[in-house]
Amino acid sequence: MDVTLQVIARMRSDFPDKFGIPRQSGLVEQLRSTIIFEPAYRNPDALRGIGEFSHLWLIWQFSQSVRPDWSATVRPPRLGGNTRVGVFATRSPFRPNSLGLSCVKLLGVEQTQSFGTVLHVGGADLMDGTPIFDIKPYIPYGDCHPEATGGFTDTARDFLLEVDFPPALLALLPADKREAAVGVLSHDPRPSYQQDPQRVYGLSFAGFDIRFTVQGTCLTVQEVCKRP
Repeated sequence: MDVTLQVIARMRSDFPDKFGIPRQSGLVEQLRSTIIFEPAYRNPDALRGIGEFSHLWLIWQFSQSVRPDWSATVRPPRLGGNTRVGVFATRSPFRPNSLGLSCVKLLGVEQTQSFGTVLHVGGADLMDGTPIFDIKPYIPYGDCHPEATGGFTDTARDFLLEVDFPPALLALLPADKREAAVGVLSHDPRPSYQQDPQRVYGLSFAGFDIRFTVQGTCLTVQEVCKRP
């Protein structure tokens, strides 16, 4: 049976492409994004009471990873990119319906003249323009399970890098984007199977291209350029 989903909103974020987006929501709390509703859903009544919740669940589409087939097994980056596990034991985009699930912090509800009511959120792992299918409040008594185990993701913190961001280069970024940029870089944006210390990588973030190298556990920013 085919099911048609309606895009109710789209994300506005500092990531124009997939590279560098945190692998899970909440990893970089300093990230700021805005949810803008599609014209048909700009009814303020639909958001009545949402400001009483601190966090939200977003159901969205991996819009840049949609493909006609899917993979029964995938290679999670946090397992080095070579070990295969079942797709339903991961949050890989290569699934039958290309759906993503993210928990974000609700920072504010704003009434705007151009877009109606918008939601400002923190810690999102969505690319700019990502279609959102649904928004649900995070409910602590039902959604929080302190005893839960995280499988292979329990070692995620072991992958954090030390970031060497020269002050002169960091100063090229807007002041309100600097902490978030360092946070994104610390989570090692590279594909896990690439370990070439001579390779220069480029991260597009907040209207800038940030070029960096990684040697061992240290990431060094080499250049920051304004995107054309």
